[in-house]
Amino acid sequence: MNPDVFFKNFELLADAPNGVQKLRELILQLAVMGKLVGQDPNDEPASVLLEKIEAEKKRQIKEKLIRSESFAPIKEDELFFKIPANWEWIRLGQIGDWGAGSTPNRKNPDYYDGTTKWFKSGELNDGYIIESEEKITDLALKECSLRLNKKDDVLIAMYGATIGKVAILDTEATTNQAVCACTCFTGVYNRYLFFLLKAYLKYFASQGAGGAQPNISRIKIVNTVAPLPPLAEQKRIVSKVDELMALCDKLEARRQKKQEIQSKLNSAALDKMLSAENQEEFEQNWQRICENFDILYDNPENVGKLRQAILQLAVQGKLVEQNPEDEPASVLIEKIEAEEKKLLKEGKIQKAKNLQTVDVEEIPYNIPNGWLWIRFGKIAPHIEAGWSPMCEKRPKEGEEWGVLKISAVSWDVFNPSENKALPSNLNPRPEYEVKPNDFLMSRANTSELVGKSVIVEDTIPKLMISDKVLRLFFSSYSFKKYYNIFNNSQTARFYYAKEASGTSSSMKNISREVIYNMPVPLPPLEEQKRIFVKVEQLMGLCDELESKLRKSREDSGKLMETVVRGLLEGGAAEI
Repeated sequence: MNPDVFFKNFELLADAPNGVQKLRELILQLAVMGKLVGQDPNDEPASVLLEKIEAEKKRQIKEKLIRSESFAPIKEDELFFKIPANWEWIRLGQIGDWGAGSTPNRKNPDYYDGTTKWFKSGELNDGYIIESEEKITDLALKECSLRLNKKDDVLIAMYGATIGKVAILDTEATTNQAVCACTCFTGVYNRYLFFLLKAYLKYFASQGAGGAQPNISRIKIVNTVAPLPPLAEQKRIVSKVDELMALCDKLEARRQKKQEIQSKLNSAALDKMLSAENQEEFEQNWQRICENFDILYDNPENVGKLRQAILQLAVQGKLVEQNPEDEPASVLIEKIEAEEKKLLKEGKIQKAKNLQTVDVEEIPYNIPNGWLWIRFGKIAPHIEAGWSPMCEKRPKEGEEWGVLKISAVSWDVFNPSENKALPSNLNPRPEYEVKPNDFLMSRANTSELVGKSVIVEDTIPKLMISDKVLRLFFSSYSFKKYYNIFNNSQTARFYYAKEASGTSSSMKNISREVIYNMPVPLPPLEEQKRIFVKVEQLMGLCDELESKLRKSREDSGKLMETVVRGLLEGGAAEI
């Protein structure tokens, strides 16, 4: 592919998934391959430049300014890609004086709080650095193995999570042992080296893999094979990279602004839906969202807000019209209470604690005529927890028994594959086996997911609920799928977040008492069923919209991949 085509389609490519970041990486890769700017036959070739660099290096060695260091000849199989004819392959140690720093003894207070800047690898910011978090004394410089780096030296991090991070010193400074610095020889533009090292980030990270803490050594760095252009072209490359990176900054800012506007428009549209006074008004607002979906949403993840709005509208009675012919909730609750008394008398359930009438202060929103606010325990009078023995760290196989993990019930759809195999030396407890149509809920989970529920549509045999998964038993006068909608709505989410116990947000707990006492809106039974049908219909539309968005993103991603392959043709896919 002609680079000119790439530049003309630059902004289009930025719209691909993670497009701007991929463009930044591609710019650097093209730069060090000699494909970002044209070659000028009038430039002094890199072979002549390299001879001058070698002459300067010998002079500095003779004057004992640097140490002598030899490098092995470069082999054909070490080359990453093809380079222009007037470029040369070199080892990084040939184009500069490299040296790592050290950490003065922390136990010696005379080494710290001085005037010499001392940088650690975490302070490298992929740009210029001038102020260090700590400073050391002249005594530390004298007594410790420290290298005093010059202004304009290029730094690279060698250890841990920061491996491959780079910076340019805008001041004289030292570093710790996790940073290697390079003073470029005459003829090597430090900003070209800076971009070269950034382009090699993934390579350096791969070289550091394998140990408990990833690291690369100075020896690995100086022996790394890299391309050297003529000096004039180095400067043209840097100028072009600066230009394109500035464009990336603008595209990134524009995309962020677009997302902020979309978020505000999305919130306004959803607020209108949530504040709809009747079903007709809701339908109008919903249609408006569908017609402007491309404007309101540009990635599948945003559709989650729309799904939550649908659930909330459902449990507020705004999703379907009320039918005056429906048996009102006041009659329904009498039947539920009569059934509960009968079951108590027959000894089929235990008497629950007395549930108080829902106070006005507890009511989160108004509900339609014919509905009632009740406690969850009224329609789900019995809750059981399962069993959590020490299990194998793998899913069950074949006829083995397994125990559910909380992740099986955390994501709106029951996932039976999220289980751990019961050890063969333990007897299963069949009374806890999962059955179709079970209403399951997590009693322990993250603050965002605690209390999430699913209804088991289908399952596999010999799966048991754990003690962190609750099974709720409902009145025969209830429609479970409606209560699953409510239990996963924002109203229930806020309630569980408020009532859950536990100091860590990564593991919150809710008790049965908390669940029993949650205020729940009770519609007529027939309306519960209509609500479920409507929710399913609208969620299906969300699925279609998400699918279109994903297809669009996949197409953008494939376009980016095609462009990358075309531009890197003849070279390695990546450094």
